[in-house]
Amino acid sequence: MSDLAVHAALFFVAFGAATLLPLQSEALLTGLLMADYAPALLIATAGVGNVLGSTVNWGIGRQVERFRHRRWFPANETQLDRARGWYRRYGKWSLLLSWVPVVGDPLTVVAGVMREPLPNFLVLVTIAKVGRYIALAVVVLGAR
Repeated sequence: MSDLAVHAALFFVAFGAATLLPLQSEALLTGLLMADYAPALLIATAGVGNVLGSTVNWGIGRQVERFRHRRWFPANETQLDRARGWYRRYGKWSLLLSWVPVVGDPLTVVAGVMREPLPNFLVLVTIAKVGRYIALAVVVLGAR
């Protein structure tokens, strides 16, 4: 497989993993690190894909008010109120947990619902997501 195809695959898996799709970018990144691809380029590729996927979540969150009363909407008013309260309590700094499985992706949606400014969102999510990939690379490469 060409380097371009490898990095494109990593980008799209990382992008999808940041949304609500059940994908594991860490598993693919680990395999590619063990296959001796350039770590810095892999981390950059996965980081950009994952942050862009989270930005899609943020954008969806910005549109919640338009759709929340529709029958198909996946959250009820109580769940939305709970999420808003949690975000008000912990604020933008909670985005540093956006890398955490299960809670990280919904957190990026809530940031959009709460109208977190995009520059703040991007900085905090980038620190969290790229930091996770760097930590994973250190562990994987250090174990070899």
